Amino acid sequence: MLTLDFSNMIARPNTAAGTAIPESAWAAAGQRFTDADAALRREYKDGVLGFLDLPGDAKLAAQSTQFAAEVRGRFTDVVVLGIGGSALGPIALRTALRPSGWNMLDPNARGGNPRLHVLDNVDPVTIASLLDRLDLARSLFVVTSKSGGTAETMAQYLVVRGRLEKALGSEQAKQALVLVTDPEKGALRAIARSEKIRVLDIPPNVGGRFSVLTPVGILPAALIGIDVSQLLAGAGDMRQRCSGGELAKNPAGVFAMAQYLADTTLGRHIDVLMPYSDALRDFAAWFVQLWAESLGKARKSDGVHVGPTPIAALGATDQHAQVQLFMEGPADKTVTFISVKDEGTNVEIPSRGKEIPELAYLGGHRLGELLDIERRANAGALAARGRPNMTITLDRVDAWHVGALIMMLEIATIYAGALYDVNPLDQPGVELGKQFTYAMLGRADAERARQEWNMLPQADPRWSV
Repeated sequence: MLTLDFSNMIARPNTAAGTAIPESAWAAAGQRFTDADAALRREYKDGVLGFLDLPGDAKLAAQSTQFAAEVRGRFTDVVVLGIGGSALGPIALRTALRPSGWNMLDPNARGGNPRLHVLDNVDPVTIASLLDRLDLARSLFVVTSKSGGTAETMAQYLVVRGRLEKALGSEQAKQALVLVTDPEKGALRAIARSEKIRVLDIPPNVGGRFSVLTPVGILPAALIGIDVSQLLAGAGDMRQRCSGGELAKNPAGVFAMAQYLADTTLGRHIDVLMPYSDALRDFAAWFVQLWAESLGKARKSDGVHVGPTPIAALGATDQHAQVQLFMEGPADKTVTFISVKDEGTNVEIPSRGKEIPELAYLGGHRLGELLDIERRANAGALAARGRPNMTITLDRVDAWHVGALIMMLEIATIYAGALYDVNPLDQPGVELGKQFTYAMLGRADAERARQEWNMLPQADPRWSV
């Protein structure tokens, strides 16, 4: 089960004005949410919210599971080439749903499953280092780009293709590649057709940051032994829970509305996601992209720039790095904790040094107990200082609960887009930088961007030290 407790977002009898959402404001938000839910239903009917269909798309899921079954035992390493959602999703799933330190475990500890590497950048040192230490004859490269034109991913592909052909020859190199892209169009689809390279589909109506439950995330997950059927089952259960327009019963709606009201009425423009679980550390980074790229936009109605700023934190680690800022810095943040009921393993703290006060109180407790108490203490301390926060609780970190959490936050993002009056499915703010990149690299269709780039002011030596 997944629950969301937002008690610390709502004003209590002794809560200072302006530090939490008044109950009257929350009650009045019901109609606003009904409108947001109606907008989501319209968009779904128009066919643009394809991620909602993924839990029930058995045929699409089978593309990944069947391929994983076919190649089982052939590869010691799987390498994802991708950036943005194409990388963050697979990383989050590996960290959450495989044993800690997966890539450092021996083959027996991994159950015969391969290591998973994700090249999410084009830093030459990182890429060269990985390629130099891999056995290319036993490595599978998953090239992920819906458009097939992402500069970073295509550059990675060209480097890897060259290495593979040099080491293995042209035909065997093709067997070390699988492409994940649009079903019909784009450079990767054309390459797959012309060179007979295996290819899996990203549905046209599923955007990159909503794509973790397509082969973008499902294929790498299946290749390393994650139960993807449970991942999709958890997502399907959450979709059903969020299928109504009554705010009080819709976890995604509650999350979106609480964040929106805190931002627009209390000035809480920064949303911190702070899991108290190392397994969910990279999940917070996945959320940052989802929330930032979807909601940081100009409003459709008047062009005013809006959007909360998401931040990833980790409990209890960041109690000693960021919480001082959350507690006494600018009152511009909400904090969402993620709690896990099942500790995963029982590690008892030995009783030792009973004469030393700093040690005596710890003996007999468990590490998981200490971690959860620190979360509760942190949430209470923030609330006591007028810092709104809420807590998502998972029974355990497993495929079902991770699938549910993914779906809840994706649906919440669509609701938030309706509340902010922005399109959460596009990303116009990154396009100009892409066009300038194409221009400087000499891409043939970037002439207009090349002209605009050449008209930019040059660096002034007076302002350089």
